[in-house]
Amino acid sequence: MSDTCANPLLLGWIKEWLDQARERNSKGVTVYKKAYDSMKACPLVFQHPSEAQQLNGLGPKLCDRLTDKLKAYCNENGLPMPEPPQKASSGKRLSDEGVGGSQPAKKTRKPKAYVPALRSGPYALLLGLGTLDENSAQTMTKQQLIEVAQPYCDASFTAPPDPTKFYTAWNSMKTLVQKELVYEQGRPLRKYALTEEGWEVAKRIQKTLPGASQNTLSFGNQSSTSGNLQGSTVANAMQPEDPEDPNINASERRQFHSNAEILHPSEIKPITLPANSFKVQLILDTREVRTSKDRDYISNELGKKGITPEVRALELGDCIWVAKFNDPSFLSQYGEEGDEVMLDWIVERKRLDDLIGSIKDGRFHEQKFRLGRSGIKNVIYLIEEFSVAYEPGNPSALKYQEMVASAIASTQVVNGYFVKKTRNLDDTIRYLARMTFLLQSMYESASASSSSAPAPTNSLNLIPSHQLSSSQSYLLALDHLRAENPCSTYAVTFSTFSALTSKSDVLSLRDVFLKMLMCTRGVTGDKALEIQRRWSTPREFVEAFEALDGADPTAKERLLSDGMQSLVGRKKIARGLSKKVAEVWGEAGRT
Repeated sequence: MSDTCANPLLLGWIKEWLDQARERNSKGVTVYKKAYDSMKACPLVFQHPSEAQQLNGLGPKLCDRLTDKLKAYCNENGLPMPEPPQKASSGKRLSDEGVGGSQPAKKTRKPKAYVPALRSGPYALLLGLGTLDENSAQTMTKQQLIEVAQPYCDASFTAPPDPTKFYTAWNSMKTLVQKELVYEQGRPLRKYALTEEGWEVAKRIQKTLPGASQNTLSFGNQSSTSGNLQGSTVANAMQPEDPEDPNINASERRQFHSNAEILHPSEIKPITLPANSFKVQLILDTREVRTSKDRDYISNELGKKGITPEVRALELGDCIWVAKFNDPSFLSQYGEEGDEVMLDWIVERKRLDDLIGSIKDGRFHEQKFRLGRSGIKNVIYLIEEFSVAYEPGNPSALKYQEMVASAIASTQVVNGYFVKKTRNLDDTIRYLARMTFLLQSMYESASASSSSAPAPTNSLNLIPSHQLSSSQSYLLALDHLRAENPCSTYAVTFSTFSALTSKSDVLSLRDVFLKMLMCTRGVTGDKALEIQRRWSTPREFVEAFEALDGADPTAKERLLSDGMQSLVGRKKIARGLSKKVAEVWGEAGRT
């Protein structure tokens, strides 16, 4: 190491912290890796760790830690501790120029340590996370943390202080994350733990608790709460987003696959939910309106038919159905958030003009791709205002007619989605009402006052969020469970489903690459998947084009068409499309 680095001692300590962060799967991996690379590449020899602040990735906190390590090193080996460069230069000026010859140097004011207000949200959250074992990779979900932290907080973590406000004590979590006292990670269920700075603050807070002393303080596994979490350490361990990401090191990949084996779909244990504990609820997306000035028309018309929908922003689809529990705290006994579980039905509504527009700009294929990755078994593509009169003598009208017919056939045959055609918005509303009544009869139990009502035909089973390590494990679990019991419904909570299907929240490198490929007109989901199978990352794809520099001028244009000529049907890539992709990706390495 001394041959490649001008400051091997400092580099060794940073490497030590980097390895520790990797073992804990902590957010500090990124910070220490950046500092390690900067220190390793620096040709300057530092006399004092504070001089390293000029490097990218080494701030005052990290340099202070290096200074403490150097002090300990000097004490152990009987070496003099070098003075900071500011002090040395200040002393030289005073001796050369005299006391009156220069103005006294201003004292640098150290930033004050963060001290949260007594019994505030941050105060309680830090104490709650402090019940974990500092030397392990334990984490807490939001629900677990709220249960532990609430006794230390005067405000509620779940209910706003008054009806006119929307925030709760939980909003202070954002402050702790911004101050780098807490890091959050994990999908689909977010998990929280203290950073090294967070542990220092939490320990200072606990010393102020009544009856606390240095002999009785316990932030490790002596805590009763921590003991309850010991069994779920592996399930709650934070996972990398994509185990095949080339930026993930070998040890992290091994940890991912090790945990994935523990959470194999055959070992996921769904929870059967009693049919009389919930009601089927229709949810509409906020964008589903008649006009900008008549936003409540759909809700009002459904109300006349005996359906009271809820309107909220949906990550995917325009209409969904959930099982809403009569007891809002029912799911909390299983460690879940909220009071809603997704049902296996989703509607994507398109007016005919919107359908044509989405086919032109590529949104049509991207939306179908996301619906396919959602895990929802029953996808309904609802095309509204379908009875449009086409002009027989108009070539463009005939072109659009063929385009729509091809899109519908593809949606039914290739994707396996059900296509429903309605004449107008009122016809759509009647269809949504009928679907809601049908799902109520399928999932809800017969009421005592109506003994002739049919019994529910489907059992609803909850897949616990903490047993899912990624969106991939979610899809694998669904395939396995549905194969065993085709007549049962297996689902996750609404909040977990929203996290799994978010456009930006959970995007692996593979997902981003596929979306990038599909930005080129003509590259459908099937073609993008075949390209990604051959070149797993954008970098590999660009390098494949770069390898053809200096060869036949048309070699790049033929890379896909020649390399994938064995494919048939919709996966085959023609010469024209291959040339279009090469124009985008073949020049990417030059920019």
